Amino acid sequence: MKNEWSSSWISSRQPRKQRKYLHNAPLHVKRKFLSAGLSPALRERYGRRSMVIRKGDDVVIMRGSLKGKKGTVERVSIEKGKIYLEGIKSKKVDGSEVGKPITPSNVQIVKLSMEDKRRQAVLERSPKKRPAAKKEKGE
Repeated sequence: MKNEWSSSWISSRQPRKQRKYLHNAPLHVKRKFLSAGLSPALRERYGRRSMVIRKGDDVVIMRGSLKGKKGTVERVSIEKGKIYLEGIKSKKVDGSEVGKPITPSNVQIVKLSMEDKRRQAVLERSPKKRPAAKKEKGE
């Protein structure tokens, strides 16, 4: 197995190679792995299925012990591939509270933070709705 990361890598079924690809990827590529699905209302509005999570987005946790909890993204860790939400904390042994890391694939974006001009440009250029499929004459 090669040691360096390559963007032209052809995927493997082996979990160890999948993990190695994710672990060794450069930060500009790891950023794209931090995406989550949009709520049905946002999908309809923007014509997209998912977006990269940013600080300030409102999300709902869809999986795990915290399922159903809502929160605003407080911090995004590109290196660890995790997000941290306001109000979602875990206690340490010494009694202090720290943010609980959450995998972005386990959340759904409910409200987008539109402060970034690049994000606005991406959403403006995405197609709003796909045209409906044409019916055949026999139907």
